[in-house]
Amino acid sequence: MAEFSIIDTYFNRQINSSVDLGVGDDSALLTPPPNQQLVICADTLVAGRHFPLDTNPHAIGWKSVAVNLSDIAAMGAKPHSILLALSLPQIDHDWLKGFSQGLYDCCDQFGVSLIGGDTTQSPHLTISVTALGWIEAGQAVTRSGAQIGDYVCVSGQVGDAAYALQHLGHHLQKRLDYPTPRCQLGQKLKGLASSMIDISDGLAQDLGHILKASHVGATLDLDQLPIDAALKKLQQEKQWQYALAGGDDYELCFTISPQNYEKLLQQQLDVDITRIGKIAQEKGLTFVQNGVDHSLQFHGYQHFA
Repeated sequence: MAEFSIIDTYFNRQINSSVDLGVGDDSALLTPPPNQQLVICADTLVAGRHFPLDTNPHAIGWKSVAVNLSDIAAMGAKPHSILLALSLPQIDHDWLKGFSQGLYDCCDQFGVSLIGGDTTQSPHLTISVTALGWIEAGQAVTRSGAQIGDYVCVSGQVGDAAYALQHLGHHLQKRLDYPTPRCQLGQKLKGLASSMIDISDGLAQDLGHILKASHVGATLDLDQLPIDAALKKLQQEKQWQYALAGGDDYELCFTISPQNYEKLLQQQLDVDITRIGKIAQEKGLTFVQNGVDHSLQFHGYQHFA
């Protein structure tokens, strides 16, 4: 089966009306909505590095899209479409069927179209997705806006995926294989959050990116970390390791003023929000439990470890 036959069979579905030209030509065509900025991100998943080799292909397809939509959500933007670059060791029709179905299931849930990409042969299974979204000009939530006195908040639970990776078959494996990009929450935080990031490499490391970009510090309350009951059975240090340095959560970590936090709580949200800390003037990240400082060092996921 040639490259274009693979595309026609598995990756050439009808696109939505907001795409002028999609799969099948040299490039896709989009008409930007009035007064909108284009938001673009890209992520690459490598078999054996970013997911176990025996992962269900449907889950791989879902996750390939979800991790990119999470980056779009972290800017407060609305996701629109994706491009797929797929490198395959061989043509496996059962795998391609499951993968493409997982990819489209995620696209359908979040109103996204596959509008193009590339397919090639490679010794290693590699999936690269580029996601595009739109946001009103000047409204993007970046990492550099955190202010002293802001609350530090996080959506959902942290540590689930990292725990599941070490305990395959546990019910939390769904959080590893099928992360939920917080697209609705990201859009609701537009105009309210002062800074935001999605948690891909571990809460402590990713929050550190906000602190560096904003030239501030923060204090985190270890007792407030939203973790699953399975993690709460572990020793505290192990709980904190999963929650703060595990990675693969794809939740949103954001800073928000106390006034805007109250406004947020008055809205209808599709995920729980937890206030876990506060932005401070002194640089760095301080951990507190029961009012006592804890000297902890966490290193999140390292791409070149």
